[in-house]
Amino acid sequence: MLMRSMGLDLGTVTCGIAISDPMGVAARALETVRFASEDYEDCLQQVLAVIAREQPGEIVLGYPKHMNGDVGIRAQASEQFKARLEEHISIPVILWDERLTTKAAERVLLEADLSRKKRKKIIDQMAAVEILQSYLNTK
Repeated sequence: MLMRSMGLDLGTVTCGIAISDPMGVAARALETVRFASEDYEDCLQQVLAVIAREQPGEIVLGYPKHMNGDVGIRAQASEQFKARLEEHISIPVILWDERLTTKAAERVLLEADLSRKKRKKIIDQMAAVEILQSYLNTK
């Protein structure tokens, strides 16, 4: 059965979104939703609209643990966002360790020689791609 996966990189004012191909092999950037600082309810509504449009079979949500494995404020925000998503959708939402994914995304964009302004615009999508690709690679 073909099933696309969707990756989310939840930040405090943006949420990067990536989607896989139908085979679940490769992740690509989809879009970035923007919302007022920590207005996760607005973010949720925008993400739900993207989910309705794209119809993924699962959601992979970045889980930003500290380097020592501790769960901090950002990881708690992801846990709460996962719970809210699950109230609205019936597909699995998987928390995925995203340590170092933003750094990896930044490195890719630097290698592509993009200006700081352009990097800032797509860094969240690229981090979502890194999260989703890392998940897909383990399947």
